[in-house]
Amino acid sequence: LHKCVRLRNKCYLNLMPPPSVWCMCNSRKNEQNDLRSLNIACQLFWTHHERFLYMLMDYVPGGELFSYLRNMGRFNNNTGLFYSSEIVCAIEYLEGHIKLTDFGFAKKLVDRTWTLCGTPEYLAPEVIQSKGHGRAVDWWALGVLIFEMLSGYPPFFDDNPFGIYQKILAGKIDFPRHLDFNVKDLIKKFLVVDRTRRLGNMKNGAEDVKKHRWFKSIDWEAVPQKKLKPPIVPKVSHDGDTSNFESYPEDDWKKDPPVPPKDLEIFKNF
Repeated sequence: LHKCVRLRNKCYLNLMPPPSVWCMCNSRKNEQNDLRSLNIACQLFWTHHERFLYMLMDYVPGGELFSYLRNMGRFNNNTGLFYSSEIVCAIEYLEGHIKLTDFGFAKKLVDRTWTLCGTPEYLAPEVIQSKGHGRAVDWWALGVLIFEMLSGYPPFFDDNPFGIYQKILAGKIDFPRHLDFNVKDLIKKFLVVDRTRRLGNMKNGAEDVKKHRWFKSIDWEAVPQKKLKPPIVPKVSHDGDTSNFESYPEDDWKKDPPVPPKDLEIFKNF
């Protein structure tokens, strides 16, 4: 964690060990240069030397949404509704209280991609089947997330990834009894195996999602303006507070060997 003198705020410095992730980082740098939004943890600076790539990012002291979900077990309907509405805006054009971070395997798409990556429980059917996929996978993932926020577990789970994939392709969802009827309907419309019929991926895009009856109480103009009161307010004592994050052992980065000159040449103008 560092203090950015120019911006006068706290930032975190990510050290990326070469060379295995360097090609990914170059793509990631170019993609995030095009993203300027209230709910994206913005990259501030990139550089490199003979051992590492350095990525300076916005620091968000509130912690991860999933940490709160794990601690609480599951969210109530109103809490899930609030964060879902912000994520809808995030997908539409990434605006809101919530901040998206970690674009490690993200791609800027014109049409489709065939890269297989992601958390198994959140993969859309077209990703598993290698049919090529586009923005429709975001709406599938939101359906999975809403289910998990309100249930405390994902809709498709198994002891091994192959079992998860089979259940995703089957598309059968067992809802817990306490879920609201309207949110069940929304989740079903997100978790449609046929992406051409998936909510959010049709002609009107995110507008269809916003008009769903589960979101009827949401003021969509207030969401990107941060006018809605968050149901969870993280305890943050100062801008460099790290208490909302888990602690991990530090890697001994000094043991990493220098990068060969031919690999460094790739990042000459990085």
